[in-house]
Amino acid sequence: VQLQASGGGLVQAGDSLRLSCVASGGTFRDYYMGWFRQAPGKEREFVAALSWSGRQKHYADSVKGRFTISRDNANNTMYLQMNSLEPEDTAVYYCAADRHWGRPVPDDFGFWGQGTQVTVSS
Repeated sequence: VQLQASGGGLVQAGDSLRLSCVASGGTFRDYYMGWFRQAPGKEREFVAALSWSGRQKHYADSVKGRFTISRDNANNTMYLQMNSLEPEDTAVYYCAADRHWGRPVPDDFGFWGQGTQVTVSS
């Protein structure tokens, strides 16, 4: 499956953004999907993930209550609604997919999009 992330931008603290990840070349509903992010000089970290149906969702503690992950299987698209953004959320955000429900770590996702930059100014 190929993944294309979009929706990043430059916003101020407290603003909202919605990221999208469009999948192609595979059966989207067969994949467990996730979002990761990587800030300059830091390792890629887990943000959120959801199951094939979208009913099971997991979030990193740092984004819980502010970010919402969702998917639209009819349109092969996953979303990340980000509210109350903070400067610490500044990073390149990557969408990822895998056929297996694994750990919320990069090594457990076999397919990756190219990343979209999110910059939050204070």
